[in-house]
Amino acid sequence: MNWSRPLNLAILIFSILTLSLHADPVRDLLQTEMQKHHVPGLACKIIQTGQTDENYFIGTANLEWQTPVTAETVFEIGSVSKQFAAAAILLLVEDGKISLDDPINKFFTNAPASWSNITVRHLLTHTSGLKNYDNLAGFELRQHLTQAQFIDKLAVQPLNFAPGANWAYCNSAFNLLGYLVENVSRKKYWDFLQTRLFTPLQMTHTTIREPSQVIPHRAAGYLYNTNRLYLNRDYDLTDLFAAGSIVSTVDDLARWDAAITSNQLLTKSSRELWWTPAQLANGSTVRTGKNPPAGSYGFAWFITTLQGHRNIGHSGITSGFSAANEFYPDDQLTIIILSNTDEGVFAGELAKKVAPLFFRKTDK
Repeated sequence: MNWSRPLNLAILIFSILTLSLHADPVRDLLQTEMQKHHVPGLACKIIQTGQTDENYFIGTANLEWQTPVTAETVFEIGSVSKQFAAAAILLLVEDGKISLDDPINKFFTNAPASWSNITVRHLLTHTSGLKNYDNLAGFELRQHLTQAQFIDKLAVQPLNFAPGANWAYCNSAFNLLGYLVENVSRKKYWDFLQTRLFTPLQMTHTTIREPSQVIPHRAAGYLYNTNRLYLNRDYDLTDLFAAGSIVSTVDDLARWDAAITSNQLLTKSSRELWWTPAQLANGSTVRTGKNPPAGSYGFAWFITTLQGHRNIGHSGITSGFSAANEFYPDDQLTIIILSNTDEGVFAGELAKKVAPLFFRKTDK
């Protein structure tokens, strides 16, 4: 009797079962998308309360040194930084030092009369009508603008619309929020964040991205050009200040997210407030797009749905970096993705591809 055939079949079946047991659809998805979009390195953390806490560190943090991405790799998080500016404002509200409906001219002595109807709430919700300074000359990081200089340069720009009349994403508004924190607290913005947020939450790898500062384990940002070559990102950067100048790690952001969901950072009412869709002056809810699910916006959080699951999050884009911090409250799911790619929407779109793998089944 030939025993080799059934033995070989048994070995084949055992091998397939072993591979299936060790298959990781999340890692497969991350690696596939990284290859497709030419992403050098990526860190991903997935937390689902009571079920999973998964970490993925893939690729290279620095191509010149061939340094791998690890849990300590520090990435720029771009506009995810806006969450910290919003939290700083809400802390000042809780302290009784400001009101969300205060006019901002109350806090800036050199603000123009055209800003007199802009409130703190308008800045938080991108409904101020201020022109976004991103594409304007003179706001580069190398200019080292003071608060007064920033306001003077922005003040000459006409409003895009009356405050509260519309929604338009605006980094200018969040820089002003950073300056407002300084004027009210009488501390430098970064000192306020360190004292009230980073230190209490043990976010030891989170700081300002200042290029001249030595930051251990800082990832390098990369561009991928049409000649299929990686290039170091352009260092003639826009001064993003409170709108997008934070660097962090996935573990630090996980501490941040845990503090938010446990009401450790803000009161429950404050958290509900910054996750509430904003309203325009005519009473309609802010819509951030024309096509469903268009979604809405709170205080530095996009509010939408994905496959019927509530999604509250924000992506971040800076030269050479793409980041995302996403909550799915009904699924008790958090997804954090940090990467060193110039394809700005990469992290946000990838987070939305990962999320369905963890969606909880609900009865219809």
